[in-house]
Amino acid sequence: MRPAEYLTDGVVTLRRWRAGDAAALERAVTGSLDHIGAFLPWAVAGYGEADAVDFLTRTDRQWRVGDAFEYAILGAGGELAGGCGLMTRIGGGGLEIGYWLSKSATGQGLVTRASRLLTEEAFRIGATRVEIHHDEANVRSGAVPERLGFTRVGTRTAGQAGGPASTGTLVVWRLKPGRG
Repeated sequence: MRPAEYLTDGVVTLRRWRAGDAAALERAVTGSLDHIGAFLPWAVAGYGEADAVDFLTRTDRQWRVGDAFEYAILGAGGELAGGCGLMTRIGGGGLEIGYWLSKSATGQGLVTRASRLLTEEAFRIGATRVEIHHDEANVRSGAVPERLGFTRVGTRTAGQAGGPASTGTLVVWRLKPGRG
């Protein structure tokens, strides 16, 4: 079963990425490199429209084969605020949530709302658990699963290099259906 392509709680909207989002995605990323680039290795100087098009092409393919389900995060005015997704990479019927926000969209509760929507959708489609992994130095990302009632279950070594502020140690949070 696949998640819905459109989710909203009336404040934040998650919409499956579209090919026409490339210019807005490029603007959101390049306007926030100092913010998101600290932990995300793909958010680097020189990120351009070709990078955005590559991302959108990859996310379309991943959605079609069922490996990942990526969304644009839209704020109350419909503006692109960031991105999030459900990924199958943790296996065993679980889905992992990932997210990022443009610098101008932080502090409004958008990622918490988006993660709540993704968690509810993951359980609706039959996930056995939902996890959020973040670099241990990224305290703001860690506040999201804590607010949503996830349990911190440990740490693990990152499988790939993060941005320059990354420690290489990921904190793992988990929620199972019927909890939180």
